[in-house]
Amino acid sequence: MAIIVTFDAPDLGQTEYDGIIRDLEAAGLGAPEGRLHHAAGMGPNGWHVTDVWESEESFGRFGQQLLPIIQKHAGNIQPAVFPAHNVIKG
Repeated sequence: MAIIVTFDAPDLGQTEYDGIIRDLEAAGLGAPEGRLHHAAGMGPNGWHVTDVWESEESFGRFGQQLLPIIQKHAGNIQPAVFPAHNVIKG
């Protein structure tokens, strides 16, 4: 079952986000298996990231490598994970 993973980070800015993306790409994790969609941007309450994953297991494998990289750039930011009711591709 597909899941939605969100990160809300009021203290995270574009510089920190870009650093996370650079480190993921350097580790060969720029396009992880199982991630269907990724979107990020500044909202009224800080930086917001939303991913759609094929399954909780696929995110779990990626998350083991992602969370230390996030901590390096932005401290302890934990994701919210919930089942997707509907995913429209295209």
